[in-house]
Amino acid sequence: MAWDSSRPVPWNRLIREWLIYAAIMSAVFLIFFRGNNVLGAIAGVLISGPLYLGFGAVMAKFGYQRTRLKDMRGTTKPANEPVESETGATSDGPPRKPAPTSRTAGGGNRPKSSSRRKR
Repeated sequence: MAWDSSRPVPWNRLIREWLIYAAIMSAVFLIFFRGNNVLGAIAGVLISGPLYLGFGAVMAKFGYQRTRLKDMRGTTKPANEPVESETGATSDGPPRKPAPTSRTAGGGNRPKSSSRRKR
C-alpha cells in the first residue's frame, strides 16, 4: 500500500505494547544480569521506545494493522453460513466427503492385479 497521511496512528496501542515490553525486559535484565552493566541494558530498553513508536507510526501510515488477540479469539462465521465441525459435518446435513485423489480413488499408484495367480 502507499503512504496515506490521513490514516490514523494507534498511539495508545503502540505505547501500551511498548510499556509492556519495557517492563518485562527491564525485569529480565535486573534478574539475570545483576551487576553486569544493568544500567546500560535498561538505557537500551528506554532508547527502544522512540524507535518502536516511530516505526509503528510509519507502518500505520502505510496501512499495516496487526491482528489483535481479541480479533483472533472472536472469529465467528456469519449466521447464514453453516458451522462446520472438526469431522467435516455441518449443521445442515451429513459430513462432506473429501475430493477424490489418486490415493482415495483406489488406483493410479498401484500395479494392476490379475485375476489369475501365477505359480
